[in-house]
Amino acid sequence: MQYVVFEGLPAVGKSETLALLARFYPERVRVLPELVKEVVTREKINLFSERERLTEALLAEIPRRKEEVEAILAKGQLCLEESHLGVHLAYAHALNDRSFIDAYHMVKDALPAPDLYLRLEIPIDLSLARQRARGTAAFDIDLSTLERMLAHLQGWHITQGSRITTIDADRSPSIFLTEVERLLGLSYTAGSANLADTFDLLFLLGRPASGKSEFIDFMEKCPLERRAEHYHIAPFSIIDDFRILWDKFEEDDLWERLGRGRLYSKRADENYAVVDQGIWPFLTGMIDQQVVRILAKPDALSQRSLFVEFSRGGESGYQNALNGFSKKILSRTAILYVDVSVEESWRRNLTRYDENKRDGILTHSVPREEMKMTYGNDDWPKIASSLQGTLNVKGIEVPYVTMGNESESTDPDVLGSRYKAALDRLYSLWSAPRN
Repeated sequence: MQYVVFEGLPAVGKSETLALLARFYPERVRVLPELVKEVVTREKINLFSERERLTEALLAEIPRRKEEVEAILAKGQLCLEESHLGVHLAYAHALNDRSFIDAYHMVKDALPAPDLYLRLEIPIDLSLARQRARGTAAFDIDLSTLERMLAHLQGWHITQGSRITTIDADRSPSIFLTEVERLLGLSYTAGSANLADTFDLLFLLGRPASGKSEFIDFMEKCPLERRAEHYHIAPFSIIDDFRILWDKFEEDDLWERLGRGRLYSKRADENYAVVDQGIWPFLTGMIDQQVVRILAKPDALSQRSLFVEFSRGGESGYQNALNGFSKKILSRTAILYVDVSVEESWRRNLTRYDENKRDGILTHSVPREEMKMTYGNDDWPKIASSLQGTLNVKGIEVPYVTMGNESESTDPDVLGSRYKAALDRLYSLWSAPRN
């Protein structure tokens, strides 16, 4: 996303949220204030009694706002704008302001279309209370006007076919801001963190319960400065095809309840086993699509890392999976294979299982039938005969390291040492000149 417009009731916290994002992400984010409020304040227009004058001033100002948005997008920055013309049109209907309603057709396409409308949501009663508390009577909107405005705004979004996401803004500021950052793809980087020597794409491979998810958990809890310096990992996001596979299992449950029969899986040991082997290339294709979309964004993975986690089994499971990825992905990928024996994989698989959290990354389990049929034979030793090196995939030399992960440990010092040794070797291979 490059262009996101924030909307919400008065006093919901739009201005405050955007000010924080601008402060903490000055290189990444540019914020444009609410156009109507900016015009009203500068021209000293009464928001309610001088509607025609306001319309004239807005029409004159829109071309400049268009230039501002386009200039930000041209620089590859994230443009965040407070409110939009659709909101002003909804207020115009609520206030029976014919001047802007009649003029709207001239400006409705004047600004670039945003990638997303982000609605901050609070109860109307809370908006009214916050308006009274902030002491800005010139901008206060009463209950009946707000209700009419919301009805018109809903109709506008439906007509526009808007892509809109709603966030609950009536909760802890830290939780609320974390969700906003997540939706915008923002992750704060401390000024002292050196992110120059970090991975772009890190594939985490290995048998089920080999320790891939535990590796991610360790890195999530590691302070950024230490993670970048010791493990070559920047602020990161994760793609794990287990989530996609679990969705297919649940879809099968639904088809079964509808009397249509299961498509991809069968029930096994209070869990699921795959019956359609075509699901594996499907999962690879889904991962490939997601990563390609990420890489298509300007400055994709600039000072960021992306983990891709999956397991494969069979005579050519990993070989087929790796060949299913595009060259654009492979050219930026390093592979860490987390190695445990079949027996150890099964033991850990049983240990971590929590029936009440079967869809959890750290708590799901592979049934015995699936373990024997799919993962009993693993082709990684065949395609990666050494503990480290490169794999030629589609003519691209993809660096890899096989990291032994036995015996199992929860000691951060033991795990830290194990991870650092493997990732230092892998980063040396990944950063070296290759074909």
